[in-house]
Amino acid sequence: MPLDRIALISDVHGNLTALEAVLADIDGRGIERIFNLGDYVGKGPRGQAVVDRCRERCEVNILGNWDDFLPDLSRTFDSEALRWWQAELREDQAEWLRALPFCHDFLISGRRVRLFHASATSVHRRVRFDHDEEEFLGMFANTPATGDGPLPTVVGYGDTHDPFYEVDRQRRTLFNTGSVGNSMDDPTPVYVILEGVFGSEQDAPFSIQFVRVPYDWAAELAAAERLGMPELDAYTSEIRDGIYRGEMGRPGGPEYHRRPRAV
Repeated sequence: MPLDRIALISDVHGNLTALEAVLADIDGRGIERIFNLGDYVGKGPRGQAVVDRCRERCEVNILGNWDDFLPDLSRTFDSEALRWWQAELREDQAEWLRALPFCHDFLISGRRVRLFHASATSVHRRVRFDHDEEEFLGMFANTPATGDGPLPTVVGYGDTHDPFYEVDRQRRTLFNTGSVGNSMDDPTPVYVILEGVFGSEQDAPFSIQFVRVPYDWAAELAAAERLGMPELDAYTSEIRDGIYRGEMGRPGGPEYHRRPRAV
């Protein structure tokens, strides 16, 4: 039986150059289905173009935390950068982003997959790779946000920009896709390919593959400078060096994030 492939992307964050590189890699592999786990906007200079491109290319689009709070046109921000990123979006895009579904469930090779942005309870609740057992089990629970239905055996999410893979003795599998546009530590964009028999309740071969795609980060920084995006130094630190703006100046500096990871 031929296997189906689905590309999972997440956390593009207005980085159009990285998105186009990842889409080209997906196309080069002949993958036609793309599911997006959210955070289209903020941090990078071209959220408007990223939203349009993802609406065009992605079969499934899911709500992220930035997509929830940034496009709220009734909200006024103190931060110059937040105001800039918000103003860069069209009104129809703001409405589309905030109306995106919280999660997406499907079957593949006898496994029930659930995708969401950050956690089973909220797009604003963060679960890192070094979570405890209670947090792990909570990712597979039904909540008011996910709704009722069969419990997932595979959960994929984004949000932390920190890819990993984990499985327990009940075959529950948790993975993080990492980030296309704002990747942690290693700033090379990363996405995930799921391979299996889509829609099948029968056990069949199943795989999760992580793919890193080099891109022209200097061109992305040039676009940000040309457009006059605020916080350019912080953006440079993130997409060139993988050092997050929140860690700049922290005691210990960039070493704060240099921790062992599963992937």
